Amino acid sequence: MNHRQPSRATLLGVGFVSVTVFLLAWEAVCRTGIVDPLFLPPPSAVGERIVSMLADGSLLANVLASTRRVMTGFIAATVVAIPLGIVLGTSSYARAAFDPILSFLRPLPSMSWIPLSLLWFGISETQKYSIVFMGTFAPALVYVIEATRNVDPLLIRAAKNLGASNAQVMREVILPASLPQILSGMKIILGLSWTCVISAELVAAREGLGFLIMNGKEFFQTEVVVLGMVMISVTVLVTDIVFRAIERKVLRWQA
Repeated sequence: MNHRQPSRATLLGVGFVSVTVFLLAWEAVCRTGIVDPLFLPPPSAVGERIVSMLADGSLLANVLASTRRVMTGFIAATVVAIPLGIVLGTSSYARAAFDPILSFLRPLPSMSWIPLSLLWFGISETQKYSIVFMGTFAPALVYVIEATRNVDPLLIRAAKNLGASNAQVMREVILPASLPQILSGMKIILGLSWTCVISAELVAAREGLGFLIMNGKEFFQTEVVVLGMVMISVTVLVTDIVFRAIERKVLRWQA
């Protein structure tokens, strides 16, 4: 029996229909009074709020503020975690020395750093960057260490037997072999960065998507709360698409 795979257009059509049915059902539930719009606004109310906030520029300003904080903290964490993780993944002595520190840092959620960061930096942009950094550094480091340790030791041994120096083994064997897993881990960490920044903005911020959600809650504007949640998902989706494009570019040799 020939089981032909559905085309991309067919799959997109199925996805479009499912989203449309979901939105219509949501609208109907709110419009018929089954659910009070104060607790769950209809999609039409959220859409009207999107249009008004796009018109006055406040929506784009909040999205850009959160994106800037995420990317700054994420890049800072990866710049430190990737080289340190490669060193720890290839050196048993370095790993033994750093493991107790990593074991202490890894279980701490980003929210636990907020009181200290407020004392250190106040309600500033640096405080938001630090929350993203603290919340993502340890997980990023673990991903890099594991990616480096998972490199086939036979490849390393073969390179050394052929006369490769330690620097050549690192450059020609360890880095290319571990890079796909490192990039996959960083993609997950980028999503985690958004969780961190929203946590920071819910507590102490004057702009950003977390601030937008909290502000909507304070004034009982549930359509603003839902709008903030939708924009978080949309922005994460866009950044994930960009990251995938970069990943394909960097790993061209894998295609």
